[in-house]
Order: sequence, then C-alpha cells, then structure tokens
Amino acid sequence: MSVQNHIVALQQRHLELEEKLQAELTHLTADEQIISELKRKKLEIKDELAKLKIEAA
Repeated sequence: MSVQNHIVALQQRHLELEEKLQAELTHLTADEQIISELKRKKLEIKDELAKLKIEAA
C-alpha cells in the first residue's frame, strides 16, 4: 500500500470514528468509556496521519 493510499484509508477510518462518536454522544445513556475509547482512537489516527504527511512531503 502506498503512503497516499494509507493516508486516505486513515482519513476514512477517522471519519468513521467521528460518526460513531457523534452517535454515542446523542444517546441519553451515553457510555463514557466508549466515548473515551473512540476519542483515543481518533487521536492515534490523527497523530499517524500527521507523521505520514510529514514523511510524504
């Protein structure tokens, strides 16, 4: 997989996690553990994307 394809895949995964996070936040009984996990995963992907973009430049 090329770096560019990997970046696109990570961006898609980040978007999917954002959608799941927003869905969880709309529940009346939102699970804080799930919310924290989704936020952590999003941050990991964001960090990896930043590294890849620097390497690709």
